Amino acid sequence: MKVTATKEDGSGLGTLTRAVRNVSRRKVRTLLVVIALGFSMAIMISIPAGVVANQNSTQGLSENYDATITNMQEQINQSLTLIQCSLASESTPGSLPGSFPGFMPRYMSGLNEEFMNESIASNITSIQGVEAVVPVLQKSVGTTENVTRFDRTFSIFRADYTIVGIPLNSSLIDAYPILPTNITEGRNLQNGDSGAVVLSLNNTEYFGVDVGGTVSINGSDFTVVGVHGTTGFTQATTLYMNILDAQRVTNHTEEISRLDVYATSSSEVDAVVSEISSMYPELSVTTSKDILTQLQDMQQRYTEMLNNAQSTLAQTQSTATQLIIIAVVATSLIVLFVMLYTVRERTKEIGTLKAIGFSNWNVMSQFMLEGILISLIAGAVGIVVGSVGAPIITSLLLPHVSIFATRGAFQGPDQGTTVLQTSTATVTIDPQFMLLSFGIAVLLGALGSLYPSWRASRTSPMEALKYE
Repeated sequence: MKVTATKEDGSGLGTLTRAVRNVSRRKVRTLLVVIALGFSMAIMISIPAGVVANQNSTQGLSENYDATITNMQEQINQSLTLIQCSLASESTPGSLPGSFPGFMPRYMSGLNEEFMNESIASNITSIQGVEAVVPVLQKSVGTTENVTRFDRTFSIFRADYTIVGIPLNSSLIDAYPILPTNITEGRNLQNGDSGAVVLSLNNTEYFGVDVGGTVSINGSDFTVVGVHGTTGFTQATTLYMNILDAQRVTNHTEEISRLDVYATSSSEVDAVVSEISSMYPELSVTTSKDILTQLQDMQQRYTEMLNNAQSTLAQTQSTATQLIIIAVVATSLIVLFVMLYTVRERTKEIGTLKAIGFSNWNVMSQFMLEGILISLIAGAVGIVVGSVGAPIITSLLLPHVSIFATRGAFQGPDQGTTVLQTSTATVTIDPQFMLLSFGIAVLLGALGSLYPSWRASRTSPMEALKYE
């Protein structure tokens, strides 16, 4: 009867029951081992996720960079004959020192806006080498606030929206990029439109209207025929209408703020610029060549930034590999030493089990199960810790990949500001990483317990019972 009972106790179910009981009896030791293994597992889960996040962010930034530069180059290629003219001042409307024309933070747009008589357009049209002249009226509407900084008071203009008036005749609309791009709802402005307006997405929120609705601008009603998407600071609050409507609602009849002059060919640009500067020295004249120079500088800066990010990413991958190897080795050693100590501590128990009929396999499987159970618990803890603390763990252990770029802006011929967006690294744990790490935890638990379990199974009952 005792032999039968022993065989039942030595069955798979009995072995598992004893393994669970032995693990639960040694709570403090089990807890310490689980914490140590859990953090190792958390590292194994978090590090690959951090590497993937940095790879995706760097790739996203690279793609955005390529798309932005390509867009800039396309706009410049389309407007190599474009010359922009506006009244020169200490602070040219819509520009800042070192910036492109038309690029200005929203809180400063509207300051020092200056206007010229539209008759200048017809005079410039007569210059040899000029193909067309597009007059543009730009006027910001908002409020002025007094702000005190460093014991000084400044007047800051906050634009609610910016009116851009352009001539709506088919000869200009069809030949030149003067209309807003990226129409997301409705339609664009058309030849002869009057009393119609195309808003930006921000404008629809500000006025509380959609396509087909009516918006009141300086006391005049306009029908919203379309909505254009925003591509940067300038377009964010810009609305477009017929230049005659814009002159009327802004009280700038027969006045304009800028001229877009198109030369007959790129070879004529310098001569046209020279003639305009001679006729109107008060005008600030900008060509696509000027913009191209700044574009090349911007391209060089962002190329260097990407190279640095990719270099750091390579270092990150190397560091990640080393950390994972250390975590795997540490996990295996922790299980090995703990199980070796356990075998030594329970030598007499092993002798008793073998004396009452337990086979070598029964003893070995019991200790193997105990190691695997501890690893299972540690794996679950590691998944929880890794899922919650992955961003912190990766930021502490991995080199920082510099993927945040200083925003650069470029004023294209369609008057939209192109801005190179930055990319951010978001660490997200892939379920596959969790399953793989959990499987590795179990495997390491089994491997780490293999030698101690084998050693326990080879222990002689007589020697074990004599052990003190």
